Amino acid sequence: MLPSETQHLIDQHGIRYVLAQFVDIHGSAKTKSVPVAGLAAVAEEGAGFAGFAICGMGMEPHGPDFMARGDLSTLIPVPWQAGYGRVVCIGHVNGKPHPYDSRYVLQRQVARLGDRGWSLNTGLEPEFFLMRRDEVGKLSLVDGSDTLDKPCYDYKGLSRSRLFLEKLTEALQPVGFDIYQIDHEDANGQFEINYTYSEALESADRFTFFRMAAGEIANELGMICSFMPKPDPKRAGNGMHFHLSLASATSRNLFHDDSDPRGMGLSRLAYHFLAGLLAHGPALCAFAAPTVNSYKRLVVGRSLSGATWAPAFIAYGANNRSAMIRVPYGRLEFRLPDAGCNPYLVTAAIIAAGLDGIERELDPGAPCNENLYNLSLEAIAARGIETLPQSLKEACDALDADPLFREMLGPEIVDEFIKLKRMEWVEYSRHVSDWEIQRYTEFF
Repeated sequence: MLPSETQHLIDQHGIRYVLAQFVDIHGSAKTKSVPVAGLAAVAEEGAGFAGFAICGMGMEPHGPDFMARGDLSTLIPVPWQAGYGRVVCIGHVNGKPHPYDSRYVLQRQVARLGDRGWSLNTGLEPEFFLMRRDEVGKLSLVDGSDTLDKPCYDYKGLSRSRLFLEKLTEALQPVGFDIYQIDHEDANGQFEINYTYSEALESADRFTFFRMAAGEIANELGMICSFMPKPDPKRAGNGMHFHLSLASATSRNLFHDDSDPRGMGLSRLAYHFLAGLLAHGPALCAFAAPTVNSYKRLVVGRSLSGATWAPAFIAYGANNRSAMIRVPYGRLEFRLPDAGCNPYLVTAAIIAAGLDGIERELDPGAPCNENLYNLSLEAIAARGIETLPQSLKEACDALDADPLFREMLGPEIVDEFIKLKRMEWVEYSRHVSDWEIQRYTEFF
């Protein structure tokens, strides 16, 4: 039997089917549609899946079922799919939470914060492109008139894509997304919808739902909403910046301290957390920038608009958008992740790295408040600033060499992640591109 508040939600919204939803290791949403009469069973026993059919679950065809057990507190209606609800699940195998399930991995890191009386609040900023395919399958921007060299905040570009943006906004607002602004981003055809922060696990759940909504609403309109990190080599890519602050029962923001002698409004706790992110930056890169394409975004250099807006260097600074970590007064903005990441894995890794910085009382060193895009590599090296991995292979090597994440997130999911990403790199390395054909066919 369902709790009364759950039944009330079902009756209020006319929910007839519930999507039992979790994510694979890449962060892609996976579901089964369950008639509402079966929701209680999903909460108690789980919806059954063949684990081998799901990417990154470390299972074989002859293994036990992967049981996605629903958390009824996460049940919400699916506004763009009348009569449907969504409940977020944790994977169980043989009656126990599955160590390859990235939401469970994040739950364990959230519990580590809870043991100290803390919680992590995260505000995520997903960026995306609006595209469509022509009759032969070629991709182009939905708005062919969006051609400015510096299109950021352009009224025409925003206005001409408002149908999708309004539909997406109005689908998310009824289910708790406090959307406060929508803008045209730095690349042609690129947009961002901002909503207020929430507790880390809820934020990851929300971002997953955001991508589900964006993908389906775009499809209904004959569009593609792409979270690909770098569709256009000459333009800025799709980031997903994480705004971070710790809270306790007595403080809304433990990172805030007006007495900060550096003038950034950060507490000692915030500096230690920040130092942990910097110390583990190369390994964090694998989770935050998890595709071959991600490293077309994290490049040393410029785009046509004048900046890539993506970090290439392991540094922090006051309101410095060219650094890996920007410090808006009294909190942190981790600018490394892109919109193609698994939010559960990234958040879990952030907590692990930040707590390591706190436990070891690491010092982040002096801030860098210069435009790193304007400095030569020699000048950056002279300041003691390291470059982020410049390929998925380099990031995997860094993750493989950093023992913290196997210890804290679990060797199962870390090793599975590295294995799959190394396979992706090998497949990419063997691909013969148009660039190679054009360059080498008659080169010799």
